[in-house]
Amino acid sequence: MTGLPGTPALELRGVSCTFVSKDAPGQRYTAVQGVDLTVGAGEFVSVVGPTGCGKSTLLNVAAGLLAPSTGEALVFGRRLDDRSAFPDGINTRAGYMFQADSLMPWRTALGNVMAGLEFRGAPDAKAVAEDWLRRVGLGGFGDRYPHQLSGGMRKRTSLAQTLALDPDIILMDEPFSALDIQTRQLMENEVLALWAGDGDERRAAPSSAPPPSGGGRAAAGGSRGRKAVLFITHDLDEAIAMSDRVVVMSAGPASRPIGEFAIDIPRPRDVAEVKVTPRFLELHAAIWAVLREEVLKGYEQQLKKAA
Repeated sequence: MTGLPGTPALELRGVSCTFVSKDAPGQRYTAVQGVDLTVGAGEFVSVVGPTGCGKSTLLNVAAGLLAPSTGEALVFGRRLDDRSAFPDGINTRAGYMFQADSLMPWRTALGNVMAGLEFRGAPDAKAVAEDWLRRVGLGGFGDRYPHQLSGGMRKRTSLAQTLALDPDIILMDEPFSALDIQTRQLMENEVLALWAGDGDERRAAPSSAPPPSGGGRAAAGGSRGRKAVLFITHDLDEAIAMSDRVVVMSAGPASRPIGEFAIDIPRPRDVAEVKVTPRFLELHAAIWAVLREEVLKGYEQQLKKAA
């Protein structure tokens, strides 16, 4: 199942999500309202905004884990509620990397990466999992259990677990927020290198970004083309350094996109080095000018709730 040429990998149209209290049905909270958002095939899009602005809610809608109250989610032009395309309403074209560790403690690193492949009945699950552990720098750690791995190594294992299934779309919910700054930057560069399809690309001479690849499906673990990425983060530096576009959300409730910025910094990028370039600083100032007031609104709301 592939979309027509030029069809976005992921599209949210007029998406609103309202939650009703189980104890008091009259109490409702609208997390996001009237959200339009697209991610092109092979495009890296980050969403930033204040705490509680519904960023993770949008990611859950994109994954098919949450049905919107109004609006629709489309994957390569097919609605997620189209049961002929998505029988369970789950976005089977996407891989989801969570903020918290999602590794099974009773499985080794290799066993965790193999799990999804085994569930799909892949005959070469072990070989694919071993290859992905090698590609994220954990080739010699396949027999280690999660508690025997550092935080960065667990994140690398989760990354391998996600990419081994060869999704066309990668959904990432603040995956590196708990890491120290040095490990975080290493992981950010690792993601960019793997997303570009070449672990050595970030060391090559800078050039304009090559055109994104389409949404065709390859064998598990076999595709080297760029995936569509929807990346959720609170870190504006991280968003600019990694993305093709940055979308700014308003403070909640009823959050919505209030700004969109094209990141025209040439690739490949090193996330530490790019932050001192003049263009990065210009983009940071422009985006922060839009985001700052919303962050202050969100902070004031948090203080009121705590009072």
